[in-house]
Amino acid sequence: MTGEPNLFETAQCLCLASRRAARAITRRFEAALRPHGIKATQFTLLAALALKGPQPIGALAEFIGLDRTTLTRNLAVAAEQSLVRIVSGEDGRARVASITARGRKTLRRAFSAWRETQHELTNAVGVAAADSLRRLSRKPPVRNGSRAYMTGSTGQPARIQRMIAP
Repeated sequence: MTGEPNLFETAQCLCLASRRAARAITRRFEAALRPHGIKATQFTLLAALALKGPQPIGALAEFIGLDRTTLTRNLAVAAEQSLVRIVSGEDGRARVASITARGRKTLRRAFSAWRETQHELTNAVGVAAADSLRRLSRKPPVRNGSRAYMTGSTGQPARIQRMIAP
């Protein structure tokens, strides 16, 4: 006969810890980007489009690591602010998102606040922990038995700056 589970182990739950950490990190980025009129999700979206160029919604969702429904909502908000443009693809069914001139300008202005926050948080958790987090986030998720590989930016601020330049 097995005894009762030791529920005190749940206090060390990685899922709970990662969700709490994600919320704390997001709050810090939100505060830094607020003066620029965008949220962290919008910054990520703009940076991805600046790096990759116009993208079909599905490809962009995979690149960022979001489901299509969430990305579609985020794109709608960004489109309302004239930060991105969404047009029909070549076959008429797919939609393609691209960054606008206003989106590039917003990204360029917000970049230093993002960079400063990135450095602050990296220093706060330590370079090794930040690198571990990035490695963990690049692990391909398994969806419906097939792998959907997530890729990310190179992490090179100079390259990002070149991509968002007017």
